[in-house]
Amino acid sequence: MGLGRGFALTAPSALVSQFVRFLAATAPREESRAAFQDIFQGVTYLSYDELLDDPSIEAVHIATPHQLHAEMAVQAAEHGKHVLVEKPIAISLSDAERMISACEINEVTLIVGPAHSFDGPILKAKQLIQSDQFGRVLAINTLNYTDFMYRPRRDEELSTVDGGGVLFSQGAHQFDVVRLLAGGRVTEVYAYTGRWDRLRDTEMSYQAMLRFSNGVTAQCTYSGYARFDSDELQGWIGETGNPKDPDNYGGSRKALADLSRDDEVRAKRGRTFSAKNLRGTAANNEHFGPLIVQCERADLKIGPREIIVYKDFEKEVIPVPLTAGPREPVFKALYDSIRLGKDPVQTGHWCLGTLQVCHAVLDSAKRREPVFI
Repeated sequence: MGLGRGFALTAPSALVSQFVRFLAATAPREESRAAFQDIFQGVTYLSYDELLDDPSIEAVHIATPHQLHAEMAVQAAEHGKHVLVEKPIAISLSDAERMISACEINEVTLIVGPAHSFDGPILKAKQLIQSDQFGRVLAINTLNYTDFMYRPRRDEELSTVDGGGVLFSQGAHQFDVVRLLAGGRVTEVYAYTGRWDRLRDTEMSYQAMLRFSNGVTAQCTYSGYARFDSDELQGWIGETGNPKDPDNYGGSRKALADLSRDDEVRAKRGRTFSAKNLRGTAANNEHFGPLIVQCERADLKIGPREIIVYKDFEKEVIPVPLTAGPREPVFKALYDSIRLGKDPVQTGHWCLGTLQVCHAVLDSAKRREPVFI
């Protein structure tokens, strides 16, 4: 459900997946539905109800705007469909709890993704940490400076109460990654947010310190202000694993400079799923910015190509191979849950925890004091 930007990024992996087949889709725009029919050789429906009534559909991928996730997930569960929903799970905690309850009552899977906690290097780092060869995790430092808020945006994407800003879209990635690697429960959040552009009046950056129940601390920084680009520290490999042109500095701001709000919304529609927006598999793994994990006996620098392990007297480079598609680990998780009864970490309950952190960041920044979860 939904053939926007989220599905445009997922489609290349869906075309080559060993674990899922996309049989049908529904979306408001006729152009997107036609592209799905042509590229996936699938059927399209004019309404979500029609799609849910299709008995050949086992699971639904909900790739709609954040504020629509809850109702659509509940509706899918009530039709006996398993649910893969884009992050964040929802905007409000009560909606997330309602989704979890509906899926449990109807005995269907609820997984939240794609999210960067499914990235190959993150899963490999988790495996290395669990091997205990480097001792326990002590601290994590991660940052990501992007042009996120100066890409074309719909009105709700610039409104915090509607799920706009960087917390729900990008914090959901970063906090998910940090929680997976820290291995404990977040108990305390202390944060500040940046709302420094009066024309785009929502949280466009944050700095958050997280403390976990097992003593791990994590420093998380995100900026969507389109100035410094932290992909410079990643060898100019972008978030999707594709190379970036360092000479295209300020490109996002320049593209928006002469657009009216109506023009910007039209430009947003131009980024949705279509044949021209379908990219091939990237040459590198996806990532979410520079990430360093400090353990008792080593520091781990996690990048899009490898994990570099810094020990006391030597350095080890551990390559991370590519999967068939960057979203394949998500599809495998869905398959394993439905066919084998083996759930991934990123279930509804887990992602409710991530959403709690997002709200705690907003709350801490407003109150200017720590928030305890």
